[in-house]
Amino acid sequence: MRRSLLCCLFIVLVLSLAAAQQKSSAKSKDAPPPVPSFSTRLPSEETVNAFMRQMFGYDPAVSWKIAAIRPSQAEGLSEVLVVLSNAQGKQNNRLYVTEDGQHAVVGDIIPFGAHPFAAAQEALGKGMDGPSRGPADAPVTLVEFSDLQCPHCKEAQPTIDKLMAEEKNARLVFQNFPLSSHDWAAKAAYYGDCIGRSSPDAFWKYVESVYAAQSDITAATADEKLTAIAEQAGVKGADTAACAAKPETAGRVQRSVALGAALEVTGTPTLFINGRKISNVAGLPYEVLKGLTEFAAKEGK
Repeated sequence: MRRSLLCCLFIVLVLSLAAAQQKSSAKSKDAPPPVPSFSTRLPSEETVNAFMRQMFGYDPAVSWKIAAIRPSQAEGLSEVLVVLSNAQGKQNNRLYVTEDGQHAVVGDIIPFGAHPFAAAQEALGKGMDGPSRGPADAPVTLVEFSDLQCPHCKEAQPTIDKLMAEEKNARLVFQNFPLSSHDWAAKAAYYGDCIGRSSPDAFWKYVESVYAAQSDITAATADEKLTAIAEQAGVKGADTAACAAKPETAGRVQRSVALGAALEVTGTPTLFINGRKISNVAGLPYEVLKGLTEFAAKEGK
């Protein structure tokens, strides 16, 4: 009952894909959005805490932590990030407060207009630099932000592979987005970055093998396991390990993470179809994903 009250009070007006993302995506720390070109009067931490007390103070089992108070991407609204905790666990919540401080809206702010995905598509076009497969001039580009330690990414990969096998007018670009909560994901991303720059074909074999070996890899054994997987994928394992340890490799991965954060990627896997954000790849019916891709291909011609 308590869990139900938490969900009912906060998960209102949330779009279906955003709700699905909360249900099945692994979460990273929320990254600051791009700095808006306007000023917004932010609520104080004291006011937010007072609001939370009025909402949940009746239940001693519930606690909360304010993760951030910052301007949103929509003029006139502040974005407040709160982590709610009870016996069942933690839940990330986002609400938007009007400038007069009298109202709050729960949900996601999404782009609007005749071409709502154009800005994201442009940002991806300028910033994506990961390994790809499919025609370079394809009318639809899928950009996958993924974490090689993420079980949801492993779960979604067969769906993405099937889509790429059937859609000849699609190009897939892989962008590293290792979550800070995973202890060997960043290292796997470094190895992947080096392999992708050396041999795109070997990279996709590496990704498949790392997903298959997820349960066998630990932070302590990551270098040994990833070096062996690189060798099996068709590149020199020792050279890949040396490349993975270089600061410039970490820098490239961090730029990929920054690109995702600028597009409000907060969990993996997140897929963009010509700029359209899909957060719950594994949970989305395949025919819907296929339909979105085919529609984007037609629109992109």
